[in-house]
Amino acid sequence: MEIKRIKTPLDDAVIKKLRAGEKVLLTGFIYTARDTAHKRFIDALGKGETLPFDVTNQIIYYCGPSPAPPGKVIGSAGPTTSSRMDLYTPQLLLLGLKGMIGKGKRSTEVKEALKRYRAVYFGATGGAGALISQSIVSSEIVAYEDLGPEAVVKLGVKDMPLFVINDMYGNDLYETGMEHYRK
Repeated sequence: MEIKRIKTPLDDAVIKKLRAGEKVLLTGFIYTARDTAHKRFIDALGKGETLPFDVTNQIIYYCGPSPAPPGKVIGSAGPTTSSRMDLYTPQLLLLGLKGMIGKGKRSTEVKEALKRYRAVYFGATGGAGALISQSIVSSEIVAYEDLGPEAVVKLGVKDMPLFVINDMYGNDLYETGMEHYRK
């Protein structure tokens, strides 16, 4: 299978070419955020405040990276379970978020929102945080420093290995993968 190279920020032209099951190497900037940060995002929006970064055409990585050891940009940076962000995801997609990275299945509501707002969900390999961290070339806290490892961090990535799990067409690698296995 061909590996697609994509860069951030994402746009509709890139999103339209991605299909569930494809392997990609991602280069550019992404933002980390887990469930507590997502709750703060939605609370801020409810108060009429702006988000700590513009989500338009961006990717959020569901990750709480560990501290950087001496001589490294970051510690282990593996994905967390994406379903914990499902409650918040449709509103962020409405605002222009184009991608998310995590592990595990997404809710029907999120998959419908991916189609409606032309976005994509990528999977990173769980348990491979040390390996994934090798593709991270820069790290800068941009919000919620009080959350420690769950602060919002802007990461520069080069050739981050991912799979397209859910595309904008409603395809789901977890479903097609099981069907393929059964055959």
